[in-house]
Amino acid sequence: MKLNDKVAVANALKDLGLYLQIKGENSFKTRAYDIASERIAGLADDLGQLVTEKRLTELEGVGASIAAKITELVETGKMETLEQLKREYPPGILELLKVPNLGPKKAKVLFELLGVGTIDELEAACRANRVRDIKGFGQQTEEKLLAGIDVARRTKGTGRQLLADVLPRAEKLLEHVKKAPGVVRASLGGSVRRMRETVADVDIIASAEDPKPVFEAFTKHPDVREVLGQGDSKASVRLREGDLQVDLRVLPDADYATALHHFTGSKSHHIKLRGLAIEKGLKLSEWGVHRVDRSDAELRELEKLTVEDEAELYAMLGLDYVPPELREDWGEIEAAQKHELPKRLVERQDIVGNIHSHTTWSDGRASLLEMAQAAKAMGLRYYTVTEHSQTSSYAGGLSLDRMKEQWDEIDRVNEELDGIVLLKGIESDILEDGSLDYPDSVLEQLDVVIGSIHQRYSQNEDAMTRRVLNAFDNPHFQIWGHPTGRLLNRREPAPMRMEEILDKAAKKGVAIEINGCPERLDLKAEYVRLALQRGLKLVVSTDAHSVSELHQHLPLALAMARKGWTTKADVLNTLEAKAFVGALRGG
Repeated sequence: MKLNDKVAVANALKDLGLYLQIKGENSFKTRAYDIASERIAGLADDLGQLVTEKRLTELEGVGASIAAKITELVETGKMETLEQLKREYPPGILELLKVPNLGPKKAKVLFELLGVGTIDELEAACRANRVRDIKGFGQQTEEKLLAGIDVARRTKGTGRQLLADVLPRAEKLLEHVKKAPGVVRASLGGSVRRMRETVADVDIIASAEDPKPVFEAFTKHPDVREVLGQGDSKASVRLREGDLQVDLRVLPDADYATALHHFTGSKSHHIKLRGLAIEKGLKLSEWGVHRVDRSDAELRELEKLTVEDEAELYAMLGLDYVPPELREDWGEIEAAQKHELPKRLVERQDIVGNIHSHTTWSDGRASLLEMAQAAKAMGLRYYTVTEHSQTSSYAGGLSLDRMKEQWDEIDRVNEELDGIVLLKGIESDILEDGSLDYPDSVLEQLDVVIGSIHQRYSQNEDAMTRRVLNAFDNPHFQIWGHPTGRLLNRREPAPMRMEEILDKAAKKGVAIEINGCPERLDLKAEYVRLALQRGLKLVVSTDAHSVSELHQHLPLALAMARKGWTTKADVLNTLEAKAFVGALRGG
């Protein structure tokens, strides 16, 4: 059986790497499969052709051994090494890794000593107090695992998926709908359009005179696994990938603007708008805006008004236009009434520098030159080189000697490339007491210093707050990286007094990162608002570990920035390189 599905092959390589971690293989071997998975997932060429022509080893990071496994999977539909590992472990063991605070090493110990191979078995072992007796675990770890199980089940129960996973599928289906016979306009709606960090389902709104051919094209798309239902104005399907439900609504073009607005949401935003509409003698719904008889208890409709687009709808209510990302009832309606909304949110063309990335010098999957060339191709004019620091040895963090070797390479690449400049930096670990893991004599030589927490998230609120506050006292600390440490659907934000921390950041001139890694999207929009209210500056960063992540992560970071009401003037990497470096630490 031929298998030319790049996603399936990439997932198989990723699973193989996870199984090998559980088995206890060294990090270099397991990381090789992650790198190969990334290469295959981002492959532009036809995978089957590369296999046939025996050219897989031309891909950086794909050696002869991995190439042989990919070839076996493509040509036979199976990878025997992976199948053997699956036979050695219970089917649900990889699900265990979705439990916060449970990594491959602990999963291996639990399986070998207690026979734990599923989340249910883990819960039973914890509740029977069998986990606490294992060396290296203890009662506190047992309690954390039980809390992690609750998080894992809660996120699975809601069916919410990462925005980054859903968005490409939704956009692909939207483009298909736009090409359907008779479609005038079409757009995504719902939480995807509002750029929520996680998404339960997808809404598409389209206008056409006859909805039948649109539904025909929609329901027969190859990504559709099952048609859940179809009526006069709505069809619902479930996609093959991710078990994702997508609802398509098709209405006359005269109703498109109000339908798009209604099905974008949020519910609380709409409730307030409907109240404002009634005060003005109007009735607002997905079917349009009507003048009503306010003396009639039933609000009898008198006249349907023409609404060409959403901006016109807001104008009818005496409001400035509210961008979709802001429609959460977080004060945007009141600000629109007072004309206090930002006139223009930050946009992609405003960003001129890439902040926070990793290369093969630490745990990245592309070379320094490759990442710089990719950033240049994106139209960016500078690239900050910020590898992991020496404490993060598990991620290939740089010793002092290796950091100085990298400086030499940065100088060589800067001489080789025109149109983009590389800035020397580091992502320095914030240690348990708040100190950074390099001496000041080294940090003072760098253009960019990002301080991030990567370990000991178990500290309580007081300890975590002190840790960050102490870090800000270092005069070389410039940017606070992925501030709350959250991993969506996997790890809750670290406990800390955010307003107290932001107050000190403002006093010290520390910039705050909005991290575009799909699992992080950290800082969340509510905290972005708090930062901006204190006059803090932000950086919109990618935290990219590969070329494909440069492209994927920047729009996600921008989405979180926009959701927090961020303008171009609020973002430091809208400045040119010299001005950016000068502005760090409140310069």
